[in-house]
Amino acid sequence: MGAITSAVIAIAGVVLGWITIEIACKPCLEQGREAIDRNLNPDYDPDDIRAPLNPASAVTNVEVHDDNPRAAVSSITK
Repeated sequence: MGAITSAVIAIAGVVLGWITIEIACKPCLEQGREAIDRNLNPDYDPDDIRAPLNPASAVTNVEVHDDNPRAAVSSITK
């Protein structure tokens, strides 16, 4: 009977320890799990970048004219 009690206490200790680590390190563990899920996702391609790396410098000197909406587009593409 003593062995069963010791085993139950040991299992309860391991479970409580696991829960404590999960609660204490939740943000770090979530980021790690998201990274693992992203890397294991067959549809994820890190080389498939559709946005510029620096979007603030991609568009400069945009002029908007109310009378000619195409003028703003032509100033961006120049």
